[in-house]
Amino acid sequence: MGGMLRSGLLEPSVPGLRGPGQTAGVGSACLTGKPEPSQIPGGMLAVTFPEEDILLVTASPVIKAVTNFKQVSKVLEEFDVEEQPSTVLENRFPNIKVIESGVRQLKSEEHCIVTEDGRQHVYKKLCLCAGAKPKLICEGNPYVLGIRDTDSAQEFQKQLTKAKRIMIVGNGGIALELVYEIEGCEVIWAIKDKAIGNTFFDAGAAEFLISKLMSEKSEPKIAHRRTIYTVEGARKENRTKAKVENVGSALGPDWHGDLDLKGTEEFSHSIHIETKCEVKKIYLQEEFKIMKKKPLTFPKDQHKSVTVDKEVWPVYVELTNGKIYGCDFLVSATGVTPNVHPFLHGNNFDLGEDGGLKVDDQMRTSLPDIYAAGDICTACWQPSPVWQQMRLWTQARQMGWYAAKCMAAAGLGQSSDMDFSFELFAHVTKFFNYKVVLLGKYNAQGLGSDHELMLRCTRGQEYVKVVMQNGRMMGAVLIGETDLEETFENLILNQMDLSSYGEDLLDPDIDIEDYFD
Repeated sequence: MGGMLRSGLLEPSVPGLRGPGQTAGVGSACLTGKPEPSQIPGGMLAVTFPEEDILLVTASPVIKAVTNFKQVSKVLEEFDVEEQPSTVLENRFPNIKVIESGVRQLKSEEHCIVTEDGRQHVYKKLCLCAGAKPKLICEGNPYVLGIRDTDSAQEFQKQLTKAKRIMIVGNGGIALELVYEIEGCEVIWAIKDKAIGNTFFDAGAAEFLISKLMSEKSEPKIAHRRTIYTVEGARKENRTKAKVENVGSALGPDWHGDLDLKGTEEFSHSIHIETKCEVKKIYLQEEFKIMKKKPLTFPKDQHKSVTVDKEVWPVYVELTNGKIYGCDFLVSATGVTPNVHPFLHGNNFDLGEDGGLKVDDQMRTSLPDIYAAGDICTACWQPSPVWQQMRLWTQARQMGWYAAKCMAAAGLGQSSDMDFSFELFAHVTKFFNYKVVLLGKYNAQGLGSDHELMLRCTRGQEYVKVVMQNGRMMGAVLIGETDLEETFENLILNQMDLSSYGEDLLDPDIDIEDYFD
């Protein structure tokens, strides 16, 4: 049997995608951003080796497709993600076959995988893209929801329609999106950090965003172009019967766009943030009655003392700061871990400190003919001074495409030059309806104290931060429509000495682009 492409449906994992996680043996995803076959990892292999069989093993009946791909600048890119039936890929590339099954075992020495139906599939080369799985605060508790894929997101929407109050635990991307999008429901947001969005922002940017979070939403919800392919009939029934962690398609970057995130009440935002705390204990209703502890009411006025909550709730959450709140359910959004478990038994993979499969600059793992891309892997090559690995959609798409390129080159007895996308960390997203661009060492990661920050902030409009070291720009955070991303990207890549420009670099009355044409 020919080369096998195996891709995961979790975070940006595949040859190309991202979502919060799935424990299935192998997930799937496909890049269809541009019509050229070279833009599709599986397509690249299929075209390069037309006589070989390319297998895509996935536990889901749908694949993730990257569509409307746009190269914003040299490194920054934007795209939509949609779910499509796997037949779309098979119809486009005759030598690609999609196998809908989880993986029971990987036998690396024998160069084969065993799927859940007991069948063995021999490979010449294998790429693991099974993404990551969520870190749930509490396994098996019906009142603790993890949002990791399309199915769990829809279950969350269903539960929210009956809820008056929920608690969200976590401070990453999903938590940030949820607290802003939810309406008609009291939200208690518990974070372990001093400020919101610690993964992406410093305290200054967090303060800029807080005012938007706490105000009434005036802008209409933007219609997303992403379409949903729903699995009906027997296939959907079979998925429901399967283990929760083994099913579901990964979420896209606009995963909440097609969901109506509204609770039972008629107000818009009602959010209370508990900082520097974590979950200490979760009590079910009957257990809590026996404990005779005193829950607090929702703090609607920060200047008034909080009283004991007389209302009865299905679940109660005790935080490490001593406070207890009742709620209808709790959302666990505390990050993910690489989904390596299905492949470790009997295989001596080298693992990174974060638990991912170590890969070199050709995306090869420590075992022969096995590659990895996306959230499941840990980049172990010498990185560019302004690049770092983060488990995001954009990076997984880049890794998946590059992994396919490396597999194709190896099949021809060649190696592949490191892709330019790994020269500079660049990510564009949206939080609280603001465009957010992160470049390079945007939070001064790894720079120690030998750096300085330059800031420009217009309340409610834009927030600009640049990280400087020895007169050179090392990173930037751009919130709002700043139109600075391409200029700053070039300045970081070129490492030009900017000492002579001083604070003029961020002077709003000076068109900085004219400086560097």
